[in-house]
Amino acid sequence: MRMIHKAFICFLALILSACNLSSTKTESVDLPATAEKSHRLTTVARLSSIDQENRSAAIKVDEELNKEIAKQKAYQNLWIMIKDELQFDRNISQRSVKDKIRWFARNQEYLDRVADRARPYLFHVIERLKERDMPLDLALLPIVESAYHPFAYSPSRASGIWQFIPGTGKRYGLKQNWWYDGRRDIVAATEAALDYLEMLHKRFKGNWFHALAAYNAGEGNVEKAIRRNKRAGKKTDFWSLRLPRETRGYVPSLLAVAEVLKNNQKYKIQFKPISNKPYFESINVGSQIDLATVSDLSGLTIDEVYTLNPGFNRWATDPKGPHQLLIPIDKASVFKQKLAALPQSERMTWKQHKIREGESLSQIAARYNTSVSTLKQTNRLRGNLIRAGRSLLIPSSKKSSKYYSLSANARKFKGLKKSGDGKKYIYTVKRGDNLWDIGRHYGISVKQLTAWNGISRKSILRPGQKLAVWVKDADNSTEGELIKAVAEKPSGNSYIVKRGDSLWLIARKFDVRVKDLLKWNNIKKDKHLQPGQSLIVQQTVTGA
Repeated sequence: MRMIHKAFICFLALILSACNLSSTKTESVDLPATAEKSHRLTTVARLSSIDQENRSAAIKVDEELNKEIAKQKAYQNLWIMIKDELQFDRNISQRSVKDKIRWFARNQEYLDRVADRARPYLFHVIERLKERDMPLDLALLPIVESAYHPFAYSPSRASGIWQFIPGTGKRYGLKQNWWYDGRRDIVAATEAALDYLEMLHKRFKGNWFHALAAYNAGEGNVEKAIRRNKRAGKKTDFWSLRLPRETRGYVPSLLAVAEVLKNNQKYKIQFKPISNKPYFESINVGSQIDLATVSDLSGLTIDEVYTLNPGFNRWATDPKGPHQLLIPIDKASVFKQKLAALPQSERMTWKQHKIREGESLSQIAARYNTSVSTLKQTNRLRGNLIRAGRSLLIPSSKKSSKYYSLSANARKFKGLKKSGDGKKYIYTVKRGDNLWDIGRHYGISVKQLTAWNGISRKSILRPGQKLAVWVKDADNSTEGELIKAVAEKPSGNSYIVKRGDSLWLIARKFDVRVKDLLKWNNIKKDKHLQPGQSLIVQQTVTGA
């Protein structure tokens, strides 16, 4: 690297001498300790005597050298690396950006929580961005999407730190089934998110703000807004487009985070340091394994296992894979040694179940907390037909269901206390909580939370305050499905039409097709929807 820097300095010296500058000797500088300061002082002094024709060439070389200096800095803290390499124009004069800056600047506790959550993942995200030569500003995007919460789940069924909805996740190769959800897999979802962002960046001809807006609202909506402005003779930059309200605040939120990070002292905000070193190693375990066994072999708590491997919904990995597990670097070697010595028979616990008269595969799967497809695969069944008196081999968890504290079912009710009617739960506010965070954790909107609790969106939550949360019983719903409001009382596969709704909007919200909505509800495409009307939105409810 030192040779590269010397080459740049020599190149700069040649340009300066060609401009008839004084023959002041360039001192040799030991990079990077004093290079930046000395280099800048020398350059400023010399540029003052360069004629206008050559000034731009010298400045270009200066910029290239600054980039090289930045590259070779031995960063200890990842936030400082991002801070030094931010590329986007932060547009701090825009009112929406100013509003977001004010919010972040007065919420230190929120940013502390974000840093704690990002700690295991940030190095990997930055490394992948650097390998693809993408702006490090994008490492801040999961703050806006999910606050770096690996189990964040939105009302529109978006999941994981990158908040993929089911359909987009499938488009980018993220497997989703009863056992596993690739949208929450840190490595798989990061790869998919960067693929998607690269595609959008190319589609919108290098305009990152358009690409980011499309990541949030869908590329079709952004393209439609651009066409609309072109027809009207208006500007087509992000700030001039008519976009959904959420999207209009989405890009400003990212820019505000970047601004607060760049000038944290000005805003009196600190970002808890995150070390510039790999946090985890990806290890292929080869076949299905109980996560309790992973905990025992690695020395991690079960919560730590799930936090690094949030893609796993249940008590074990997916029998059909993926079989990659993320293990902290300092525990990876011991884990691999113990795994190699573990007999295959001890990876999972198995039980035999004698089929009773009238039992079905779905009933047996529910009883043993497994899936029908797993029972069929394990027992080599071609169909769903089973006979009383015969036995089935059942994969079973080593520990009780309570032990798997961050499994899909456990997460849904974590932090809630059940009330008398079996549907209403009470959440106790903790220090630093906000309505958005609580909603994302339980897959409900801020609007629902405020309506259920008779409070304003701007309400300041107090530690110890009780909030009502309405959640379907685990036995009768899939993860994240929620009752919209007490008065509506929709069934598990219905939706109550609201003012302004359309078939297209409802289909997109639930990731289904318009023609399916028409079929399930026996209605015609040109039929107008009425507020209060009940629509079937899923013909069947699965456990996937």
